[in-house]
Amino acid sequence: MTDKLITAAIVVVGVPGVLIGYIWATEQVLRILPERRRPAIRPWLWLAPALAFLALFLVYPMIGTILRSFQDSLGKTFVGLDNFFWFFGSADALSALKNNLLWLIFLTLFVVGFGLLVAVLVDKVKYESFAKSVIFVPLAISMVAAGVIWLYMYQYKPPGAVQTGTLNAAVGVAGLGPIPWLQIEDFSVNTFMLIIVMAWMWTGFAMVIISAALKGINPELMEAARMDGATEWQVFRGIVFPLLVPTLVVVSTTMIITALKAFDVVFTMTSGNLNTNVIANEMYAEMFKFGQYGRASAIAVVLLLAIIPIMFFNIGRFRAQEAVR
Repeated sequence: MTDKLITAAIVVVGVPGVLIGYIWATEQVLRILPERRRPAIRPWLWLAPALAFLALFLVYPMIGTILRSFQDSLGKTFVGLDNFFWFFGSADALSALKNNLLWLIFLTLFVVGFGLLVAVLVDKVKYESFAKSVIFVPLAISMVAAGVIWLYMYQYKPPGAVQTGTLNAAVGVAGLGPIPWLQIEDFSVNTFMLIIVMAWMWTGFAMVIISAALKGINPELMEAARMDGATEWQVFRGIVFPLLVPTLVVVSTTMIITALKAFDVVFTMTSGNLNTNVIANEMYAEMFKFGQYGRASAIAVVLLLAIIPIMFFNIGRFRAQEAVR
């Protein structure tokens, strides 16, 4: 108990103390410097702690992972590109890559499509805030918790047994037999069942972002189009949608990155079985199940290379928008 109190005291008193000390030290350093150079140096001094944390916890591990991807499982011998050749020659790894492609396409379509639909439908209605709150709530749930919830939703028992799964209980009321939602013979469907879980979580995020952009559209443009005899569909197609495209692109790229990093839902619900494996889960298995650190690092590098172009595209979009403003 005493150790915990000491730790708590260090956190409560020490962290603010260090922060105040750094602020004081920064100002002392700036006083020494010539006045004309202070505006250029001040931002870097304020950014220094954050940059140090990024270097320590992001850049350094990334460099270590890249180096490890060229080594054997024990990290003692350099094996060149052997780990990458293994990845692109492994049926399991390529299956995971194919599933990630399905995640990338359909998660993005589902989230952006349903987010746009909800944002447009609930815009300017009396219960808008309540409807948006209900749809946004799943995003507050952790992915592991969402996976557990949907395991109960998808739960399957043989015909004749009491169906405790929500979906099978519902189809039972309709007189239909229970459906093995996560054990369907066409294994691609199993991946779609997992994508639905993630889409259920992230639709609220897309809705909020798109709704904010929708509120920013000048209503006079739409009223002028209606006065000229345009239908609501024509107003949406000719005015609303083109103005929402930059926002839709940002949301889409965010969801593409999320799809490429998909792990929690897959690990919780199927552990990658039934042909639902994804790249992140394959990396976890190679590292912690098989002890193949070199192969796991190679998978991480492949995932990094897949995400980097999308990140740069997103940054480019933000810069273009800022330039216009």
